[in-house]
Amino acid sequence: MSNKQKHEYRKKLEMKPFRTRSFNLFSWIIKPFFLLFHHIPIIGFRHIQVFLLFIMIFTALGFNVTLSVTIVAMTDPKASSNSEISTYYLPNKGLILSAFFWGYVWPQVFAGYAATRFGAKWFLIAAMLIQSLLGIFMPLTVAYFGSLGMCISRAVQGFSQGFLFPSLSHLLGQWVPREERTRLGAFAFGAVPLGIVVAMLLSGMVSASSYGWPLAFYIYGVIGLSWCILFTLFGFNNPAEHPFVSEAERFFITRNLEQNYSIDAVPWLKIFKSGPVWALFITQSGYIYCTSTFFSQIPTYLDHVIKLNIRNNGLLSALPFFTLWILSFVFSYFSDCMINKRIVSVGTARKLFNTLGLVGSAISMVFLAHTENDHPTRALILLVCSTGALSSCMSGWSINHIDLSPKFAGTLMGLTNGFAHISAILSPIIVQILVPDLNNSQQWRSVFLMAAAIELVAAIYFILWGSGDIQPWNESIKKEEGDYFCF
Repeated sequence: MSNKQKHEYRKKLEMKPFRTRSFNLFSWIIKPFFLLFHHIPIIGFRHIQVFLLFIMIFTALGFNVTLSVTIVAMTDPKASSNSEISTYYLPNKGLILSAFFWGYVWPQVFAGYAATRFGAKWFLIAAMLIQSLLGIFMPLTVAYFGSLGMCISRAVQGFSQGFLFPSLSHLLGQWVPREERTRLGAFAFGAVPLGIVVAMLLSGMVSASSYGWPLAFYIYGVIGLSWCILFTLFGFNNPAEHPFVSEAERFFITRNLEQNYSIDAVPWLKIFKSGPVWALFITQSGYIYCTSTFFSQIPTYLDHVIKLNIRNNGLLSALPFFTLWILSFVFSYFSDCMINKRIVSVGTARKLFNTLGLVGSAISMVFLAHTENDHPTRALILLVCSTGALSSCMSGWSINHIDLSPKFAGTLMGLTNGFAHISAILSPIIVQILVPDLNNSQQWRSVFLMAAAIELVAAIYFILWGSGDIQPWNESIKKEEGDYFCF
């Protein structure tokens, strides 16, 4: 960064007196914590931002997944040790589980653009606040409004959560230098499997306890509200807005990210014509279809086919995603090593790890499809292998948005993530159609084979047309060019 650029950053900070003065109201509490890291280059403020984003995704996945386990307890009077816990007749479980994604897909593109244009901080706080309040009131919603109320509440939660991942990609693009992108990106996205693990474990144990399933919603509601307070105090849109980032760390981040560009327009037509973007979208769609099938249907599969009680159901439902979380760090380490030592290019690394994940998962799914219900141990091992293999994708498509366009990473994530989650809407509905008898392992076979086929198609498409290079349309081009649309 030149002296002129450093001067512009200092000037930018001086032009925001209201933000600085309002922040100083809390600085006597906050500043001592920041100064602990002020002179330590290995642990910087970028890591604090990524950790806050990790907690956000961890909590959000709790809101998403808790219902997959608690819906079993909601409809089973014997699930809790307390006979006074309310249970309900919910015939349309597939619709209830898919309702979250009715709202989730729509705000994605706007969320990415809004994060790029206005900053992501307050969008994230509002989104988490809405999810938290709806989660706390979920037991009352089902009691007074039944299935319809649950569907509406879940759709609104989904709409709110639609702002999270586009904003996450945008903030990673603002805070994480290229040398640390795979590791810190895998850490942030690793909150997805860990959030699923903890939500399934917690929901299973709480549902079986004397407190019953409502407590699971209260716990995540309180965690979400607490995160809103933390991010209000500690979260920032970029290093230029952070009052305590040292010049050394700011330089380390911005020398790679080139944050001095201005965002005037999004090259929509060039994005829609981009082969690597389509490869990313198709791969992401296949991945999301399979993972959403796993986390929404594994509890039901274990309950009806493997015949597990609610406590063990939550434990074993979480095991595949715990494996996914652990292995994601292993794969991200090897990916970064291969890229930084120039053993392979970024694009080759993304294709390699993406293929390992999707093909490995598909092979396990094929074996699972041909496993009878009198071999529960084998079925569980294959579930763990199939889900665990997908951890390799954390070093594949998951961070490819930033590879293709650091400038429009949030918009790109919003675009692909929104449309890709249409597959998550279809997943529980397809299972409901293919498996009318939940106790029939033969009917579950078609679910697993379909998921395996989708994974193979996604892997092949990414090999052929995926890329790890920054795309030409990432560079600033004047608005007058016809391929640019402005909001």
